Amino acid sequence: MSSIIQRKYSEELSMLIGKIVAIETSDGKNYQGELLAIDENLNLILNNPIGAGENIYKLIINGEYVKEIKLIEKPFQLKALAERLNRVFPGMVKLREDIGTIIVMDKIKVTEQGVIEGAGLAAERVKAVYEEFMKEYQKGK
Repeated sequence: MSSIIQRKYSEELSMLIGKIVAIETSDGKNYQGELLAIDENLNLILNNPIGAGENIYKLIINGEYVKEIKLIEKPFQLKALAERLNRVFPGMVKLREDIGTIIVMDKIKVTEQGVIEGAGLAAERVKAVYEEFMKEYQKGK
């Protein structure tokens, strides 16, 4: 596999971390939970897995048995947020999907969690746009 394809595959896998997924195994078992970790062999760890039995808080599944991994929560629309920020700060917004970050004016960093770096009036305006976006995003879930 070319290095570009391998890198994109790894990026997509890493974007699943922290999300709620459904796992189907080759022996027909189904689990659902928060994906804590995954590697290139599809070995994975689920937090609070549903389908694993009572009092099971973490489940490690061998990648050889993983048949399907399904993202079952709506993914965060980072690109849509970047477009909205670009309307407020034209030409000063950079979207870094590879690291899940939007950079505004080369100094304000925004992720799915909000403004994580930056201060001042511009950062406050970015925070306001983010909060408005999140209200709409939560309604659409």
